Amino acid sequence: MSPKTTYTTGSPDWFAMVGEVLVTAARAADLPADLSVSLVEHYVDGAEIAPGLFQGLRFDITNGVPSFRTGVTPGETGDITIHVTADVAQRLNQLHASDPTLAQVQQAALANGQFSMEGDPSRLGTWFQTTHDEIVSRTVCSSV
Repeated sequence: MSPKTTYTTGSPDWFAMVGEVLVTAARAADLPADLSVSLVEHYVDGAEIAPGLFQGLRFDITNGVPSFRTGVTPGETGDITIHVTADVAQRLNQLHASDPTLAQVQQAALANGQFSMEGDPSRLGTWFQTTHDEIVSRTVCSSV
């Protein structure tokens, strides 16, 4: 078995990997044909990664079909919108779901305004929670 490729947190390739992990998991979940929901994650202090697109990811399920786009526009929102600093995102993507530090980092970031979420991620389904550890296993942190 060959080792998995790892990606640097916040890089365009990393966002593409996250999108692929989400699409693969959503397809395996046998989504209802009438499910339409969107998730947008913005790095609030993110750099421009393509003309008009900044660090972040848009993930859509439209009539049961998942897709994604790397990069988000400054005011873009979804049914679920996450705003996070690059530093907090990097820390979260080092911690597996079973690590109690994950919840502590999230709570501290919520309290100090470095993380916020609008909408209900449970609308995506239970499959969504299972993607975190796969993303962590494929993530290396930047030196920044």
